[in-house]
Amino acid sequence: MPVDTKRIQGPESSTPYDLYYEKEDEGQTLEELSSKRNDGRKKDLLREIFLKTAVISQAKGSAYLEMNKTKVICSVFDPREIPRKSEFSVNGELYCEFKYAPFSSRRRRGHQQDAEEKQMSVYLKRALEPAVCRHEFPNLQVDVYVLVLENDGSALAASITCAGLALADASVPMFDLVVGVSMGITSDGMKFTYPTLEEESACCVPPENGEGSFGRVSAGFLPSLGQMSQVVQDGSIDIRTFSDLIKELIDISREAYKLSQECLVKAIQQTKDRKTQEVKN
Repeated sequence: MPVDTKRIQGPESSTPYDLYYEKEDEGQTLEELSSKRNDGRKKDLLREIFLKTAVISQAKGSAYLEMNKTKVICSVFDPREIPRKSEFSVNGELYCEFKYAPFSSRRRRGHQQDAEEKQMSVYLKRALEPAVCRHEFPNLQVDVYVLVLENDGSALAASITCAGLALADASVPMFDLVVGVSMGITSDGMKFTYPTLEEESACCVPPENGEGSFGRVSAGFLPSLGQMSQVVQDGSIDIRTFSDLIKELIDISREAYKLSQECLVKAIQQTKDRKTQEVKN
């Protein structure tokens, strides 16, 4: 069936707004990043994170995550029968869809999923599956939809954390909350926790002499169980450096885990207070 690919595209005669950006806002060099990041953080500090659950009334569970200029929203829907499957499945399945909003970055995204978004959907599913008690809903499927409203780097890590909160808000049985963390390393050995889009680009530049580690690592963790559910690496990183990065990511995941727990506790307390107030009235 043909699809109208121009349904939400901009007009052909439009002018990209990024042409009006001033030159000094285009980016920072490695020397500038080494002294101060473009968002004012130190290299080993987490971003300021805002979390909120129950933001979509039509969904069974939902969550919103904001890390400076990276904004992600996730919705989870009730279990349903697995489509086009005749045999019985002992374990339920997760259907994960990752999508960038058309306005999420300077380059306008299309309506249909591209290759990058499909691959990110696979990463997201692999990160969430080990945390969900799929044996509790056999022969059923839980749908998870992640939409990146604004992308300023670390989109996969933000999506994993947001999806884990949305699953918990939807009362899906889970072994543990999932949190996503990411770190980038440049060819000069500089490390960035939750790198921005510019820092991710800098981390993907190979060294001139061809020696040294560079790239970025995104991972999903189940902190209370001490397990890693998914790890994604871009670039070329030697085994010793990779091992050190994983150890640092484990420490970072514990801090992000506390924020997710606090968000859930606050949401439960607000629900309890609201029900108490309704009973009094």
